[in-house]
This record gives sequence, structure tokens and C-alpha cells, in this order.
Amino acid sequence: MKLFVDNLTNVDFSYLCPKRGLLGESWLVQLELDGSLNDQGMICDFAIVKKEVKKWFDLWVDHALVVPTAMPRLSCETEDGYTTVEWLYEEGETFFCRSPKEAICLVELPEINENSLAIWCKDKLLELFPSEVQGLNIRFVPERIEGAFYHYSHGLQKHDGNCQRIAHGHRSKIELYINDQRDNALEMEWAKRFNDIYIGSESHLISKNDQMHQYSYQAPQGDFSIRLPSRVCYLINTDTTVELIAAHLAEEIKRSYPNDRVMVKAYEGVGKGAIVELV
Repeated sequence: MKLFVDNLTNVDFSYLCPKRGLLGESWLVQLELDGSLNDQGMICDFAIVKKEVKKWFDLWVDHALVVPTAMPRLSCETEDGYTTVEWLYEEGETFFCRSPKEAICLVELPEINENSLAIWCKDKLLELFPSEVQGLNIRFVPERIEGAFYHYSHGLQKHDGNCQRIAHGHRSKIELYINDQRDNALEMEWAKRFNDIYIGSESHLISKNDQMHQYSYQAPQGDFSIRLPSRVCYLINTDTTVELIAAHLAEEIKRSYPNDRVMVKAYEGVGKGAIVELV
């Protein structure tokens, strides 16, 4: 007999991709448990399933940088509670990140995708459940998006929770309206501009040239630092909450449409975000 939970939770994280570099992602989590019935006529209580699985993902994957340690041109080191990751892009540029070890999830894989990460998670999740649960299947499913979307990474220094981590991200759709009419071409333009981007704050920028950006800050969980090619960075003069990203987009678009009503509906992962309107 099987117990299933569709859309049990969603995970928002970033990972290193051998082809695309730092990539923000959002996946829905689908779970099946295979087992026998206990004396309550259950395989496992739904409340326990949801609580334990979400707790595990919050600890290991959600709002973390997931690094496949078998990918080429990569080196990782953990010392004194911090993990340092260095990787060379195919173009020869350097990616560097140093964070408290809890913010970087090292997985023994050559590449991250929905299937490979699900297999890595499977046995670890099975250990959470009582003996009646004899098997487990997990699937990661990207949100089905009709229209424009982009992958972005960022860090929120002032956040009390795991959003303070300097390299976590999202796969997000975007809706842009001019005079209450949705503009698909404009959405695609910004989605292309934000494709696989790192959105950084000027206040965190410690060095910048035509080739590289380096960001660094201290947050409640510890010291964070990241260095990326400038071509994959987008700099704004505020923090990078979805509210402030939406406000930035609205202001930028308003420059091109000064006499029109502009509305931005920016998403942060699945089913949440911010709306800003300028008239």
C-alpha cells in the first residue's frame, strides 16, 4: 500500500551547474511512502510526514547552495565551521563562495537535476520514518509556467532565517502590465535580461571590475562571501527582497513609459511575490 502527498512543500535553492554556473531553482516536492498499516490503520500520520520531510529539506536543501562535488573544475573545503567552494567556468572565469557550512549542501553527484537530487535525498528521507514505511519515492517538479520566467540567486543579509544565505535562489515567473494590459514581449525582455542572474546589492559589493563582482556581508548565521563573473550579475541600490526587486523593475520600466500606468507582479519562487504599481 502507498501513501502519497502531492505538493508537500517546495524548495527554493541555488546550485552549481557545469554548463550554466550558479542557478536559482524552485521545485515542488511530491512524495510517496510504501509500507504496511500500523495499529491505527495508517502507514504514517500525514502530519508527521509533512513535518519531518519539510524539516529535513529546511535543514539540507531549502535556501542553500547545493554543490555537486563530482563536477569538473571544482574544489571544496570545510574548516572551522565554514565551507569554501571554488569552480572554473568553461570560459575560465572563477566562481568562489565561502559560507557557514550549513548554507552549502555538498552532494556526491556530477550534476544536479530533478532526478539526480531526488535519488540523493531518497535514502536519507527514508531514515526519518518508522519501520512500517518500507519504501519511499520522491519527485521534484518544476512549476508549469506559461510565459516568461527566469532563474535568479541572491542573499538577504538582514533576514532572520535562511534567506540571509548569500547564494540561494528561485525560478520565478513575471507579469508586467502597461495601462492594465499584460505585455508579453516586455516580460520576455526582462526574463532574458535576468536569465541565470545573481542580483546583488550595492551595499554588499566590495570589489567590481569589467570581469568580476565580489559581494560580502556579515549576518546572524556568520560571514558570507561570493565572487562571480560580472556578466552574470545585476546590481541594485537596495536590498534584494522580492518587494524591492519589483519596485526596481517598476521604476526601470516607468522610464520607458513615463505617461503610462506600470504594474509589476514579480514572483519569488512558487505562488508568492510582490506587486508594485506606478501611475
